[in-house]
Amino acid sequence: MRAIRRFTVRPVLPPALSALGDLAGNLRWSWHPETQDVFEYVDPERWESTGRDPVKLLGAVGRARLEELAADADFLARLGSARESLEQYLTGERWYQRRQRTGEDLPSAIAYFSPEFGITAVLPQYSGGLGILAGDHLKAASDLGVPILGVGLLYRHGYFKQSLSREGWQQETYPVLDPDGLPISLLHEENGTRATISIALPDGPDLLARIWVASVGRVPLLMLDTDVEGNPDHYRDVTDRLYGGNSEHRLRQELLLGIGGVRAIRAYCRITGHPAPEVFHTNEGHAGFLGLERIRELTVAEGGPKLDLDTAIEVGRASTVFTTHTPVPAGIDRFPRTLVEQYFSEAGPVPGVPVERILELGTEDYEGGDTSVFNMAVMGFRLAQRANGVSQLHGHVSRGMFQGLWPAFDEAEVPIGSITNGVHAPTWVAREMFDLAAGQGAERESDDTDAFWAAVDKVPGDQVWATKRVLRDKLVHDARKRLRSSWKKRGAATAELAWIDSALDPDVLTIGFARRAASYKRLTLMMRDPERLKSLLLHPERPIQLVIAGKAHPADDGGKKLIQDIVRLSDDPEIRHRIVFLPNYDIAMAQPLYPGCDVWLNNPLRPYEACGTSGMKAALNGGLNLSVLDGWWDEWYDGDNGWAIPTADGVEDVDHRDDLEAAALYDLIENDVAPRFYDLDAEGVPTRWLEMTRHTLKSLGPKVLATRMVRDYVRQLYAPAATTAHRLNADYAGAAELAAWKKKVRAGWPHVHVEHVESSGVGDAPEVGDTMSVRAFVALGSLAPEDVDVQLVYGRSNGDDELLETGIESLHVAESYEGGRHRFDAEHVLDHSGSFGYTVRVIPRNDLLASPAELGMVALP
Repeated sequence: MRAIRRFTVRPVLPPALSALGDLAGNLRWSWHPETQDVFEYVDPERWESTGRDPVKLLGAVGRARLEELAADADFLARLGSARESLEQYLTGERWYQRRQRTGEDLPSAIAYFSPEFGITAVLPQYSGGLGILAGDHLKAASDLGVPILGVGLLYRHGYFKQSLSREGWQQETYPVLDPDGLPISLLHEENGTRATISIALPDGPDLLARIWVASVGRVPLLMLDTDVEGNPDHYRDVTDRLYGGNSEHRLRQELLLGIGGVRAIRAYCRITGHPAPEVFHTNEGHAGFLGLERIRELTVAEGGPKLDLDTAIEVGRASTVFTTHTPVPAGIDRFPRTLVEQYFSEAGPVPGVPVERILELGTEDYEGGDTSVFNMAVMGFRLAQRANGVSQLHGHVSRGMFQGLWPAFDEAEVPIGSITNGVHAPTWVAREMFDLAAGQGAERESDDTDAFWAAVDKVPGDQVWATKRVLRDKLVHDARKRLRSSWKKRGAATAELAWIDSALDPDVLTIGFARRAASYKRLTLMMRDPERLKSLLLHPERPIQLVIAGKAHPADDGGKKLIQDIVRLSDDPEIRHRIVFLPNYDIAMAQPLYPGCDVWLNNPLRPYEACGTSGMKAALNGGLNLSVLDGWWDEWYDGDNGWAIPTADGVEDVDHRDDLEAAALYDLIENDVAPRFYDLDAEGVPTRWLEMTRHTLKSLGPKVLATRMVRDYVRQLYAPAATTAHRLNADYAGAAELAAWKKKVRAGWPHVHVEHVESSGVGDAPEVGDTMSVRAFVALGSLAPEDVDVQLVYGRSNGDDELLETGIESLHVAESYEGGRHRFDAEHVLDHSGSFGYTVRVIPRNDLLASPAELGMVALP
């Protein structure tokens, strides 16, 4: 018999235990072991059986146990200490507040939009790296006191749970999540009614959504949910599952995230008094429609003067940051142009923003583009004055991918920077590793991590090695439990599974590999030569063992086939004790996996890994990376903090390339990795291995932290965006002037020409130290000299007269003539020998531009 309705009844805690509700209601518990200890004390068995979920735990504990705890003086003292610690964490001055006291121009609040957030396993609103990165961003911002507001969606089914068939084929299930059973709360108006937002859609009534709030330490995370009364069924399903449905379904989700997210922020700030965001950050293009909503607010005069469209665009651009995460065009959301036109018709969600302008923002109107689609990333770049990739290599790749938006500029000048991702150490570093540092005086709660890296050399090697053995043992036991559960779901009888008790060995070199099963991540590269792999797994003196995990997108049969190939290999009775595939890779699995591995493997097809943060988590736990030089590893590998897998770049035959790289991987493991791991001294400690471990922690530790990443965002993007926004938005006069200036420059640019360039001062045999004088005669038409920057671009020249390793100097106006013609002069000292070339160009100049390439205009001789 099925229920016609279900809901969760929340427990009533005795007054003495009310702090338990406060602790459960703030997700800081998910990265704070002392708070987790409090919940474990309540009922150790239920704490484990509920998946370490405080809300479920408190709902499952009987009244008798609660009354017993209310009379337990020791427990009450521990509870009070945890509650006091949370209060200090939420209210104390931290890094951001200390910077504000110096008078630095920082935003009072930042809105951070993402389609998914990986905070904790008990709030399954993530699918993979993008969501985990977003969750770590919020946690690190909380630790630093950065005033971020997170914005996302609440999916009724989250992402799918993965299991395996008897044949090893991925199977998906979508359990229904009850919001009342999650560590979140509904936002209510002052009169007690539920706060809602609405969005006009073309195919029926307005789409309604309620607003849930998760407290991520100091950071509120707003999540929109359309499963509400008043919505027709197809509207209720808008937030059914993450990355599900057809193109129209995804478009509705992204309308809700971007447009609805801005409206949710306005409601939250109005109700709670939270400062309104001054900077908006969109994590990938999924939330790009937020820019249209902000334009709409200004053009229809919501809470301020009514602005014209061009001025409103400048206001929005100045305070918007866009981060791209994909290195491949296929990873970008692109919708049929006709579908976008239908949804943004005259009765659409953003009246005041003409549909023609909206379509222009997302059009691929550049060489090689598809003008029949609407590109969310292209709109993201056009509506954000500042943009970045997520590693140095990815920034380079992104500038190449999107150079069509700035075709007149070389790749290096395309205005897409890079901030390399980081990971939240308190979430991902094993408690035992923190305890090692704490034994040398480091404080876990401090937002100054220098003491941790200073402790690395102080911890005795035998303690480090013993701790890694403990962590390996924890992983082995967790893996066996998951393996047994998986085999039972595949239909195995208990009598078949005795072998699992000896699967994996806590004294064997353990290599971890957990990735999304996308083809470019090459989940099965290690299987190119099964016999060679078997010899490594079963080596009599230096065996290895592999722990593998990963999900394929439900529609990706190719990815599912990769998983099936691995599962079939790991089912082989000869090696199944040395290689395991663990289904349903999530945060709960990852937390013992990273610390328990000695080596983290990553072998993507270079350069398709935008960043890849799992290896960072392993490194913080004393693991060594064995990786292709891609993503973050490309910039931070130094030769001593792990191993770089040689790549066969340029080999066009895909199979041959994979064979070559797989052979290089086997050679590294057999000749370098395993021998070093098993090279023990008289005390049974691998001293050469620990040298690499210590160097890894010291060389990578400070770099891979999410707190470093968020500091970089504040310094490089958030603070500059706020400064520009303040200059433009004080009375909107600055924005109006900038919009008018851009309009003037665009109209006058066809008449800008470099007519003639002269140089003197160097003879037939120029030498280092000679001074070259340059004169450029430039026609500016209706533009004034102060509207442009006339530049000398110089550098080494190759045989095709291409300039390499370029430098730039500005010329100054020396003389003006009738008809808008001017002479610009400069002197340049030749400071190096060898080939030399130069040219002169003209670009628009305005102090409010974030990049010389912002307008995409240049005039050359």
